[in-house]
Order: sequence, then structure tokens, then C-alpha cells
Amino acid sequence: MTKETLAFLTEKTHDLMAAFSCSAETKASCQRWLDAVGTPDEAQATRRYLEELAGDIMPLEMLIAFADSEQGTAVFGEKAPQVAAHGRELKAAGRQYCDCPACAAVEAILARREEILA
Repeated sequence: MTKETLAFLTEKTHDLMAAFSCSAETKASCQRWLDAVGTPDEAQATRRYLEELAGDIMPLEMLIAFADSEQGTAVFGEKAPQVAAHGRELKAAGRQYCDCPACAAVEAILARREEILA
């Protein structure tokens, strides 16, 4: 990975960790990757990190279904219908993933996956 790509990935990882919508598990994954940077385990840790991120990003269909569910109402409260409607708007616009700060950071990282793994 080039220095520029490493800088990008590090910046986006910090953005992800700072996002209000980042789960504790994802924050832990971020920290494991950051801890591996510059070590002999960096390449393997990077592959593992990207795999974990690919599993963490929220596809819009899942977001909509969750927001429309009782569990979604428990999490989002009165805003659950707005979250579902926003998800539908994004999907209609051709988007694939949730646009919360955490998912946006993950999407940016995964968009450069091949470059990161090169």
C-alpha cells in the first residue's frame, strides 16, 4: 500500500471511529487495524479489517426493513418512519448503502479496496 493510500485509510478509519453510528465492535476492529500498522502483521490485518468492514456496512434494504420493524422503532423511536423513508429515497436514487457517517466512511474505504490491498 502506498503512503497516500495508507494516509487515506488511516484518516477514514479515524472518521469511522468518531462516527456516532459506529458500533463498539467496529471501533474495536478499527483499533486492531491501527495497532497493526507498521508491523509485520499489517497486510494480514488489513485484509481482515476490510472483510470485517464489508460485513458491517448497512445495505439499504436491511436499513429499511429494520426501521420498519418493532426493533427499529425501539432504536429510532419516533424517527423510525423517517429513517425508513430516507432509506427508500436513497434506494430510489440508486444508492446501495446507508449514508450515516459510519456507513459513509466504510463505503469510501471499500471503494478503494483494490488499491488498499495492492
